[in-house]
Amino acid sequence: MAFYSEIKNREQQFIQSQKMFFVATAPKKGRINLSPKGMDTFRVVGKNRVMWLNLTGSGNETAAHLLDDNRITIMFCAFEGKPNILRLYGKAVAIHPKDNEWNNSISLFPEIPGARQIFDIQIENVQTSCGMSIPFYEYQSQRNQLNEWAIDRGQEKIEQYWKERNSTSIDGISTGIK
Repeated sequence: MAFYSEIKNREQQFIQSQKMFFVATAPKKGRINLSPKGMDTFRVVGKNRVMWLNLTGSGNETAAHLLDDNRITIMFCAFEGKPNILRLYGKAVAIHPKDNEWNNSISLFPEIPGARQIFDIQIENVQTSCGMSIPFYEYQSQRNQLNEWAIDRGQEKIEQYWKERNSTSIDGISTGIK
């Protein structure tokens, strides 16, 4: 296991080659959330800064947790090739479509229907560990159901969905969506 104070080239290349990652957050009181994420939604924008495009989903725990306690951990795990686990520890803020920073930030990502927030994450520590016990999995493809759902709904109905289902966490904490 090794700790670094920044994302180095080797770690950036590893991040860019992964098809999925995991996000963990927790409020000061309430449930810890750990979620798998996919698609082309993660960017390294500096040695101590990354951005993650968050898409509409059944919940919005990360946004609520970060308003309460802005700590976040991102984990990448090698399921093919050399074993490796990489964790990014940091602090994050949400950027919403109504925010001034949205247009510059969203330009870093491909157009994906249902884009809900971008999390701007300041990295405090980078940790690598062996991952020798992680099994091999063969990547087949990304799932397209979320994109199809968002396209079928349209932006107006997605925004209504956010208000109805994404404005508070499962613990009743506000997500910043109104």
